[in-house]
Amino acid sequence: MVVARPDRGRGAAARVAALLLCLLAAAPAGAADGGLVEPRLTVVKGGPAAPRVALTFDACDGAADQRIIGTLVEHRIPATFFVTARWIARNRATLAALASHPDLFAIENHGARHLPAIDREVQVYGLAAAGSPAAVLAEVEGGARAIAAATGRSPTWFRGAAALYTTDSLAIVRVAGMKVAGYSLGADGGGVLGADETARRLAAAGDGDVVLAHVNHPARSAGAGVAAGILALRDQGFRFVGLEDA
Repeated sequence: MVVARPDRGRGAAARVAALLLCLLAAAPAGAADGGLVEPRLTVVKGGPAAPRVALTFDACDGAADQRIIGTLVEHRIPATFFVTARWIARNRATLAALASHPDLFAIENHGARHLPAIDREVQVYGLAAAGSPAAVLAEVEGGARAIAAATGRSPTWFRGAAALYTTDSLAIVRVAGMKVAGYSLGADGGGVLGADETARRLAAAGDGDVVLAHVNHPARSAGAGVAAGILALRDQGFRFVGLEDA
């Protein structure tokens, strides 16, 4: 089903009302079952001779881990960065540096305020969810506007904080014009794992995996493990690809 995006000039209330009508029309029976969904995403496999992996990094808040970014730039390894509006405000120089390598890096949407894109009032991993359809829409569109203003390019992928959704909030993301970016391998436990464990997890990636790691914790040891794991995959013969191959 193709749904026209609400006219931005009509105001937030009209856009949310139109969005809810779209959801009622498009949602399958039993969609609002109260459960949370964690989408899985992989890329096309390359086979034993040329395995493929996609590196994705969440930049939630805080600073930028130059150990990871420097490794990617030095070795010409492509990756996708999911950034929030909050992270952009604190790291404009780093974002500009990433955007200066369009052949390597894609800048995608991690939301406005790093709120889980869940349309009811719950907490996940210690984070309070957006809490309503209108707040989910604001999180998605606010992040997209911040990226467009900073880079001149509108994002096409969205990954919410905690990467958890309801069936209805997934529909909200899609009606807002975004593709939902899941993953298949979490490398750093949200940035809290040690360097050795992070490197081990990343180096064990399989053909077709979409890896999730974090690039906003330069003071933690996980970032060193991410850098080491990336080089281990390179030495194993992996080809690094973007989400266009998802």
